[in-house]
Amino acid sequence: MRVLLVEDNRAMRETIAEHLRGSGFAIDPVGSGEDGLEAAAVAPYDAVILDLGLPDMDGLDVLRALRRASPQLPAIILTARDGIADRVGGLDAGADDYILKPFDLTELDARLRAVLRRPGMRRDIVHAYGDVTFDPASRSATVIDAAVELTRREASVLEELIRAGGRIVVKDLLEERIYGFDDEVGANALEASVSRLRRKLAAARSIVRVEAVRGIGYRLQAEGGQ
Repeated sequence: MRVLLVEDNRAMRETIAEHLRGSGFAIDPVGSGEDGLEAAAVAPYDAVILDLGLPDMDGLDVLRALRRASPQLPAIILTARDGIADRVGGLDAGADDYILKPFDLTELDARLRAVLRRPGMRRDIVHAYGDVTFDPASRSATVIDAAVELTRREASVLEELIRAGGRIVVKDLLEERIYGFDDEVGANALEASVSRLRRKLAAARSIVRVEAVRGIGYRLQAEGGQ
């Protein structure tokens, strides 16, 4: 899952980004409203975490602009503004949740997963293909009942492929979904993640394999059909 983080305080931005990366998210952290809107214009996001007190524009204006472009994009507001009118204004502008500073990072993590599980969101159920299941909430995979230990990137690759249900996922789109702007990505990073995922599924004796479609992308295939 790829998340846009708009927070002008550098120390807080880096702390939040590091924590959420550790929880399995791909994070694009930016420090201004303009940078946030530019990022949202070129990358697909599953959610946005937005500070209201930005240096260049009001966070609510950023939220309204994001909502016009992506009406279903889940949004969590971070702010020190604790007045009822402020909270009502944020929710009316399209926020799904509202967190007052200071806050606990584990609470932010839990609230982010909660908005992503809401009806209509794209990450609200456990996905299955063949004998493999993937739970987006816990970022965990199993083959039948046995857990398969995956890195963050391997889990993200599996999530996108399993959601496609055997259809081809174009390589460029797959890279957009699993890597943030700040991720260090080598020329063969995706291929390496796919290769490790293949080996782990094979080691778990899954009937599912990852097939490369030359020049296009990847898809899952199960022996004997889905």
